[in-house]
Amino acid sequence: MSTHPDVAVPVTVSITRHVDPEHTEQMTAWVRAGTSLAERFPGFLGTGWVRPGGRSDEWHMLYRFDSPESLARWEASEQRAWWLGSAQGLVGESRRERRTGIEGWFDPPQEHDVEDLRALPGAPPRWKQAVMIWTAFFPLSLAMSALLGVVAPDLALVPRALLTTVVMTPIMTYLVLPQLTSRLDWWLHGRPAPWRR
Repeated sequence: MSTHPDVAVPVTVSITRHVDPEHTEQMTAWVRAGTSLAERFPGFLGTGWVRPGGRSDEWHMLYRFDSPESLARWEASEQRAWWLGSAQGLVGESRRERRTGIEGWFDPPQEHDVEDLRALPGAPPRWKQAVMIWTAFFPLSLAMSALLGVVAPDLALVPRALLTTVVMTPIMTYLVLPQLTSRLDWWLHGRPAPWRR
């Protein structure tokens, strides 16, 4: 179904917010206050929220405006800035998704914009990185030395080192290290082992 370029296209925004389940009452009041403010803006079509469960910290929230321009006025407003500021320290945000389409959320969108707002995990401590590299390097180096000792026992030091590094570098980079870091990601980032969760 095509749309005329002059026809306003509704926009739906989905946001995943996080709040401690102990603060459910404050969160509910905050959401209602935001709805009350948004309702006063031209083009506002509605809002809603849902939680996966009573003890979940996630709140999935939707709001909808009749055009990108109406949405932009709300998002740039002093009222919204005050409302967002009133929840500092209470509410966190991890994902924002915007869909534009005539029939709304369920049809293929004309535009689809997703922002992942979660902080990227920090790099593991250097000593853990060093342990990981050594864990991959030692058995490979041992295997390569043993293989060359059988296949080319009289190979001089420089060609031996060159051959060893040429063979081992892609194996470590593309095979061993990705597998090792994936399996030990919990240890690298200080999380409990999977079997203890």
